[in-house]
Amino acid sequence: MNRVPAPLLILTAAVLWGLLGILGKQAQAAGIAPLEVAFWRAALAGGLYALHAAVIRAPLPRGRDLLVTAAFGVAGVSVFYGSYQLAVRAGGASLASVLLYTAPAFVALIGWAAWRERLGGREALAIGGTLGGIGLISLGGGQGVTVSPAALGLGLTAGFTYSLYYIYGRAFFDRYAPPALLAVALPVGAACLLPFVTFSAKTAPAWGSLIALSFFSTYLAYLVYSAGLRRLNATRASVIASLEPVVAAALAAALFGERPAPLALLGAALVIGAALLLSLQPAEKHPPVE
Repeated sequence: MNRVPAPLLILTAAVLWGLLGILGKQAQAAGIAPLEVAFWRAALAGGLYALHAAVIRAPLPRGRDLLVTAAFGVAGVSVFYGSYQLAVRAGGASLASVLLYTAPAFVALIGWAAWRERLGGREALAIGGTLGGIGLISLGGGQGVTVSPAALGLGLTAGFTYSLYYIYGRAFFDRYAPPALLAVALPVGAACLLPFVTFSAKTAPAWGSLIALSFFSTYLAYLVYSAGLRRLNATRASVIASLEPVVAAALAAALFGERPAPLALLGAALVIGAALLLSLQPAEKHPPVE
């Protein structure tokens, strides 16, 4: 990947992450329940990360670090993956993708509540923009987009649990290779989802959606993002990666006829703008992993 321009790598990751809701919706349309989609995403991608960690001989977390990583697997994988797929079913792929971008606002609030980090004018403006965007989305709706309490609640749950990647990553990504951490967290997440999964018969296209979701939008997306981040500052990378919900919305419109109303589009712009505003301050060294 060294010969590929770094911005192109980040853009590739944004497109791959933008496919999360699209591939999930395709799998659900093939008769696979949302939580089964989440299970296979965690199980298959977890196997890929385990193989990756073995190839690079990365040590796995032990002791207390192993327990924290397992707990992260419950919240940051089981709940995140599950709520995201349920949000796709409840409200649509475009709505779920936009609500995922409430994560930076949750990070700011968690930092303030847990570590008394200062909430300055930038953070307050971003949090206000996020709340205002959610309000406009709630009032907007649109064709093929269902804005309901369930859709909003599940989408915001996905955004909150996605924010835990930042919190966990800040503590652990400097101490362990991320593939080694994910080789533990994703299988734990899959195991916690298992009691809630009813497996269904799958066609070849259904398996194709699941494999693409696990390989391209989970495993490969992180690899190309991290490769780009090594040669590009984190702020520029975050700005480019914010194209993810735009990609998701465009594909959802083309493939599923999802067209948010103008008011909802304005709300989505506020949410994405708030995420960009927070990304313009000194960013985390390591990227989030969707």
